[in-house]
Amino acid sequence: MLVLNPKLAILDETDSGLDVDAINTVSKGIQMFKNNENAVLIITHNTKILKSLKVDYVHVLVDGKIVKTGTQELAKEIEENGYKQYK
Repeated sequence: MLVLNPKLAILDETDSGLDVDAINTVSKGIQMFKNNENAVLIITHNTKILKSLKVDYVHVLVDGKIVKTGTQELAKEIEENGYKQYK
């Protein structure tokens, strides 16, 4: 990602199977990449990676539709209460 420098990077379940140290390493790479000239879309079912990133938006997707949009606070709410209210 840092070498190719795309305008949009889509990371699908990048944190799947990673331990805490690896999640921190991936997060640092994302932080090094993200700037005003590009964007990163992170698809995840786990909020661990979001804790070490400053995200602009959090979207909840159900059956292919965005059902809720919020800030980092939405990720915290989902961590506490789960996704059941959106299904």
